[in-house]
Amino acid sequence: MDSNLRREIILDNYQDPMNRGLVEDESYLKVNSRSESCIDNLDFMMKIEDGIIKDIRFDGEACAISTSATSIMIRSLLGKKVEDAKKILEEYQHMLHEEEYDSELLGELTVYDEISKQPNRLNCALLPGDAIDKMLKQMN
Repeated sequence: MDSNLRREIILDNYQDPMNRGLVEDESYLKVNSRSESCIDNLDFMMKIEDGIIKDIRFDGEACAISTSATSIMIRSLLGKKVEDAKKILEEYQHMLHEEEYDSELLGELTVYDEISKQPNRLNCALLPGDAIDKMLKQMN
């Protein structure tokens, strides 16, 4: 991916992230996720009905990478079956750890395919996937 396009996608999702803001609704799964390497401290909420992710929301303080990755992750997972979401999260982990992955499945999330070149930013990119994975595990 062209570095200017990569930068533009990340900046757009940082400045105007999807689904920022929490709701008062007990039917949502909830988790807090914070980074040990920077300011990231985000609360996540997710609503699942009939095995489909209906809503994911977040709020808190985070760097550009965590905020933009959260926004793109939300867009990538909304409306997906839980099983499909788990596969996306798994492929995202593979990509971030420089393992083989399915770029077609990840779509726009591939903007982080070179994040491992900046090891201090890796945790920032991992944060939303880890949080969503924790919420999915709450279902079991």
